[in-house]
Amino acid sequence: MEQLIQWFERTGIGDDGALIAARLTGILALLLLAWLANLIAKRIILRVADGIINKSRVNWLKILQEKKVFSRFSHVAPAIVLYFLTPIALREWDAVIDITHVAVRIYLIVIFIVVIDGALNAVVAGYERFSGGTLPIKGFVQAIKLIVFLLGGVFIVSTLMGQELLVLFSGLGALTAILMLIFRDPILGLVAGVQLSANDMVKKGDWIEMEKQGADGDVIDVSLTTVKVQNWDRTITNIPSYSLISDSFRNWRGMKEAGGRRMKRSLYLDLSCIRFVDRELMERLRNIRLLQSYLEGKCREIDEYNREHQIDDKDLINGRRLTNIGCFRIYCAEYLRNHPRVHQEMIQISRQLDPTPQGLPLEIYAFAKEIAWVDYEAIQSDIFDHLFSILPYFDLRLFQQPGGADIDKLSQALTPKNPPSADSTSQQSP
Repeated sequence: MEQLIQWFERTGIGDDGALIAARLTGILALLLLAWLANLIAKRIILRVADGIINKSRVNWLKILQEKKVFSRFSHVAPAIVLYFLTPIALREWDAVIDITHVAVRIYLIVIFIVVIDGALNAVVAGYERFSGGTLPIKGFVQAIKLIVFLLGGVFIVSTLMGQELLVLFSGLGALTAILMLIFRDPILGLVAGVQLSANDMVKKGDWIEMEKQGADGDVIDVSLTTVKVQNWDRTITNIPSYSLISDSFRNWRGMKEAGGRRMKRSLYLDLSCIRFVDRELMERLRNIRLLQSYLEGKCREIDEYNREHQIDDKDLINGRRLTNIGCFRIYCAEYLRNHPRVHQEMIQISRQLDPTPQGLPLEIYAFAKEIAWVDYEAIQSDIFDHLFSILPYFDLRLFQQPGGADIDKLSQALTPKNPPSADSTSQQSP
């Protein structure tokens, strides 16, 4: 620097002019060297690194490259040049040197924050790509980012104020209430995210149903503060993470993992059509393949019981008899047991529920092999289409509220077919 000042002095611009010219020259040289360092880091080092990574089989290095972690880190090169060469280029200009050092420190803090942010993004991307995203780690990563940003802000303030970190951290205690108010949702979301992940309550790809929030669909994102659900009508509902902890919701993941979807529906039978099986109905039922084994064994059991207790076949009250609804209930159970699209390793029930004013509910409880909505509904509809159609074969009928057609038929039945004519009515009148 002194030699440069002496050179400018020999040009005849004076001492002050020589000092200013020398310092401006030093600043230009610093900027030029910083630009060259950035150019070398970007054009040469990064290109060499990219070539090595592209040929490498290490997938994590490629993800770091995709998230531009190395590109962000390359910005450190000009900062290092400015930090170490400023005292040399601007000797005896202490004020500018101190300002430059502070600015470079803040710049480096920002660069390291950005690099850590990119590295955390790479962790999320790699986890979802190679591990299938079985756990929602995005909330954890966002919590770490929040801590990193807060610490970065503290370091920047410490650098600007020239105070030690311990002094700043001790002063943060007074700001705790304000920080809690400002970062209420992130803090609640952080706690909720930890609970959701630790208990494996919800993750990306789950089908959840939360009536209070109007959500019914697949989870497409689990972040620090919200859980995004794409509903079946293609709308998107954002649910606060802490709502999933404080309120109840239904997760259908167990159904997907089990490989069977529940069918639970009742047929409401008219109570007036329930009766014992007579000979004519018995002959008809014997032709049903699914009932042949049951009828053979049941009839033998009933005959032996009635014979032991000396009960006549015509005695319908004291003896044991088959009923049409009992035979239909067994048929439903056998039909489910032999249906190729009903899950045979899961529970199957065909049972009666308490009678209601709408008839006797006969509930069918089973699991379809297909869990996809369209296929599941098709299986369930096919099963009940068959059961509805075969009811008359058992002399059974469904209960149905009277409709307009029923009332019309009743009125026609009550109306006389040949109403008296007006002439006959006038002749009969006195």
